[in-house]
Amino acid sequence: MDSTESHIRIRPYGSSDAGETLRIFQDAITVTAAADYTPEQVSAWARPDSRDLDGWDRAMLGRRSYVALIGDDIAGFSDVSADGYVDMMFVSPRFARRGVARELLTFLEALVRRNSAKRLSANVSITARPFFEAMGFRVDAEQHPVTGGVIMTNFHMTKDLDEEGESEGSCVV
Repeated sequence: MDSTESHIRIRPYGSSDAGETLRIFQDAITVTAAADYTPEQVSAWARPDSRDLDGWDRAMLGRRSYVALIGDDIAGFSDVSADGYVDMMFVSPRFARRGVARELLTFLEALVRRNSAKRLSANVSITARPFFEAMGFRVDAEQHPVTGGVIMTNFHMTKDLDEEGESEGSCVV
């Protein structure tokens, strides 16, 4: 682990994080995922002109959401249900390839193991698929959901959690 990764802290999401997490969501789609999706798909997914900050905050609070910090900056965020479903995982392009997603996923895995979940699952973008595969997930199905009237491509991926496996990570809650 390099020195950057050792300074990633994870804490629960709070309403004051709404604006920055929404920005990260939109930037991750319009910058990072734009390499794998058409402009029409990116626009339908990000919907920059139709996102309501209060609605975003309510949705984030409704899930077990966490933010990853490098210094005082929110570098990324994710969530996980009690049964191990990861609905969102996004990293700011400013902090790409610095271990943020790995730290978040390691943290979430440890959290659901404590709840005795047997697997992690997620619907993963084309962009995120190689990362999730590197983290031990397998593709169960290619999917073509419709978002904003536009056909997208993603993958339903799962990772079985063994009984004794423990995750490594430097996460602080």
